[in-house]
Amino acid sequence: MHDRLTIVKVGGKVVEEPDALSSFIKDFASIAGQKILVHGGGRSATAIANQLGIETKMVEGRRITDKSMLDVVVMVYGGLVNKNVVAQLQALNKQAVGLTGADLDLVRAVKRPVKDIDYGYAGDVTAVNTEHIEELIANGVVPVVAPLTHNGQGQLLNTNADTMAAELAKAFAKIYRVQLVYCFEKKGVLEDPSNDNSVITHLSYRLFDEYKQSGVINEGMIPKLDNGFSAIKHGVSEVFITNIDGLKTGFSTGTQLSFNE
Repeated sequence: MHDRLTIVKVGGKVVEEPDALSSFIKDFASIAGQKILVHGGGRSATAIANQLGIETKMVEGRRITDKSMLDVVVMVYGGLVNKNVVAQLQALNKQAVGLTGADLDLVRAVKRPVKDIDYGYAGDVTAVNTEHIEELIANGVVPVVAPLTHNGQGQLLNTNADTMAAELAKAFAKIYRVQLVYCFEKKGVLEDPSNDNSVITHLSYRLFDEYKQSGVINEGMIPKLDNGFSAIKHGVSEVFITNIDGLKTGFSTGTQLSFNE
């Protein structure tokens, strides 16, 4: 097995606010060793959609992606946000390349089957191809991955960025000792959503389930944690949820997930 690989997913207000994003990228660039960055950009997509008169619909933190919304997220995730992040990494002398799941056949997905809710052009991941990304990483390149996948038949799909990061982490865990980090504006998972200092430093799956049932953990945090626990189950060494300060301090602050009690 190779050395450690750190996969960081950045989202929320960190992506949307220029100063916060600039600060994050500096801290991300300073992380030692091999790394991959997965980014969101949902608020930007929503803002652009509103400007275009396209309604945004969300269910438990997941976006309903009709054809018009798919066009928006492809433009925003694969273009605007992705290339801005790449350019800022290059400014720090970090060789970076912007990718979607369609590039290098990185992530394939299928259109999510309609059950209770029709999510439209939402992609559920079916395969991750690590081969070409391994080559990039070995040559000191930082892949910057937008949350878009493809079905192998020319159709792009919108895939939750937290899911994208977790699926990449699970695939690379067969090769590297993977550390998965979810970085956003909060200090971690909060026991009291109204108190930013009520960080749960260690969150077990049992406690997560209790908080989810009681409503303490809800909306966008649910898919994040579902994906984080799935990553641990499939061989990822460590999963952290933190903010920029946690990134700076080597994850000494924030929430670490565990299946242990």
